[in-house]
Amino acid sequence: MQTASLLWGLVALVLYVVYGAFNYGHRRKDMPTGPKTLPFIGNLHQLPKHYTHVKFTQWARQYGGLYTLKLGSATMAVITDRSIVKSTVDKKSNIYSHRPPSYVSHDLITKGNHLLVMFYGDKWRTFRRLIHQHLTENMVEREHLSIVNAEAIQLVRDYMLFPDDHMLHPKRFSNSISNSIIFGIRSPTVRSAYMKRLYTLMESWSEIMETGNTPPVDIFPWLKAIPQQLFNNYKTRSLGVGKQMENLYEDVLQDVLKRRETRNAGSFMDVVLDQQDKVKLPRDQLRFIGGVLMEGGSDTSSSLILAIVQALILNPEVQEKAHREISAVIGEDRSPEWSDMDKLPYINMIVKEGHRWRPILPLCFPHALGQDDWVEGKFLPKGTTIIINVWGMHMDPQVWEDPEKFNPDRYKNHPLLANEYVAGGDWQKRDHYGYGAGRRICPGMYLAERNMLVSIAKLIWAFRFERRLGPDGQALPIDPDPVTGYHNGFLYCAKDYGCQPIIRSNRVRETVLREFDEAEKNVFSTFGTS
Repeated sequence: MQTASLLWGLVALVLYVVYGAFNYGHRRKDMPTGPKTLPFIGNLHQLPKHYTHVKFTQWARQYGGLYTLKLGSATMAVITDRSIVKSTVDKKSNIYSHRPPSYVSHDLITKGNHLLVMFYGDKWRTFRRLIHQHLTENMVEREHLSIVNAEAIQLVRDYMLFPDDHMLHPKRFSNSISNSIIFGIRSPTVRSAYMKRLYTLMESWSEIMETGNTPPVDIFPWLKAIPQQLFNNYKTRSLGVGKQMENLYEDVLQDVLKRRETRNAGSFMDVVLDQQDKVKLPRDQLRFIGGVLMEGGSDTSSSLILAIVQALILNPEVQEKAHREISAVIGEDRSPEWSDMDKLPYINMIVKEGHRWRPILPLCFPHALGQDDWVEGKFLPKGTTIIINVWGMHMDPQVWEDPEKFNPDRYKNHPLLANEYVAGGDWQKRDHYGYGAGRRICPGMYLAERNMLVSIAKLIWAFRFERRLGPDGQALPIDPDPVTGYHNGFLYCAKDYGCQPIIRSNRVRETVLREFDEAEKNVFSTFGTS
């Protein structure tokens, strides 16, 4: 009798293990559908290593605007439907604003101090509040526009004098605006010390996070116990990137503290340090609150400028239409400024189309669900990773006619700035998702809009952009393909392409040089340099 009971117990255990093995990695029947899963691994074997947004969009056409993937026992939900983004990430932002666990980025590299991967909670709210108070629309209009205008005229001057560095000039432009506002420290050249260190850091972090460079420890936590030597010493490499990040942020903070001994520049970090008796941020958080803004402001606008300039070269009728609009309003004796933008609607349309055509974050950054939820009758469990498929929504042929074509005229009925469509209640009027959605939306949106509009207006005012000629006198090819022509690391950025900026007239050249001299005297002289 005892033997029989033991045997039945063993059979039950075996059946339980077999049942668990075949169900581990499978989705529940009441969850949104998706690609067929395999036991234990789910859909892990189907995830591409590169250009994930392209595959996710293919699946969206097959499985709909909300589908799920199983990654081991974990669930990932991919949203490619604008109405569902509105009803979930926007309207239920209190439960859709979490971040999924990230052992490498959160625990090893940033120690949880980076706003991008920071878990939703009090620390995130403190960071967000401090950042928001310095980047409100009123603050940007009142304090930061002079910086934007001055750095934009240097951008034009740099394209004019140093066309071979055309892939670097937008990076200097956006980095210098960010560093001036955050730390009171400019980046006067493309080889400025902090700028070079930042982009080296971003490349190192991006390399670590490429699919296959670290084991899937967030899906199978037991892999953390496996000797890291079997995975190319990923822990040591991650900690090295973290140290690189910490050293850069500490060095910039030290510069600010040293400058404050004699002068308060009114920068973002000055404002934070002035409130330190109240907010009491520890040293590591003081480093990161400035550092994450330096990161976020340095690569996003620059990548979008490069994409738009590429589109202008490939669509000369667009840049000529824009130049006619600018010429009618501005002339050649001064360059466009922010105050001109209400008279330059086509520039706004070009920037919106740039966001749609080549979004810098094709999948946003993953959100996570803070509690169980039901969406259109389908179940999503707590902890589900939420992917906003920006690429899929921007390339939806049901919404955008001929979506691969760069066509600013599709925005002729969207005269407002992006933030006004974000705040609106009608998801059908949303212009694009370049700044994200929900509570995790880009806190620098007001500044970024002005960076883009002013810089693109000045560039088109000053130049006719053409393909660069090769040694044989023939125009070099440009590859705008979303896969072969673009890098897909942290941000989606055009690969190097040949560009020949041709100044429109001698009078324009003289105006650029005069306005740059004025910017040096009236704006740049008030900042330190790196």
